[in-house]
Formats: sequence, C-alpha cells, structure tokens
Amino acid sequence: MTGAKKIHLPVLVEKDKDGFFVVECPLLQACYTQGKTLDEALENIHEVIELCLEEQKEETIERLDAIQEFSYHVVSVEI
Repeated sequence: MTGAKKIHLPVLVEKDKDGFFVVECPLLQACYTQGKTLDEALENIHEVIELCLEEQKEETIERLDAIQEFSYHVVSVEI
C-alpha cells in the first residue's frame, strides 16, 4: 500500500480465559483476530483491517475516514 492514504480506526482488545488477546475493529463487520501477546494481536488486526478494507467500497472508506471521534462507554444492567 505504498503512497496510500492512512486512516485511523479504533480497535477493542480483550484477554480471554485462555490468555489470548482478542482484537476487533467495531466499525468493520467480522473484522477480528487474536494473538498470544498484545503485540502479536495488534499486528494481526492491522493485517485483517487491510484485508477488510480491500473489500469495501470507496464511499465506505470515506465515511470511516470522516469519523473525528470514537468513544467507548460501559453501561451497567441488572440481570
């Protein structure tokens, strides 16, 4: 991707019960991976995001690039 435009996307990281780091990009459907270490998981999600973006239409990529802020919130619910 030489000379390509760079966009910034949020990712969520979770450590599962087996100790693997599971990473997903919530703005792209089915865009997730894992790794034994955080660094490995982040390298993997970088590759997966590139693959997911190759399948997206230009207008979708422009919409993603236009996002100025992304926030993460936790809500409590009774179960």
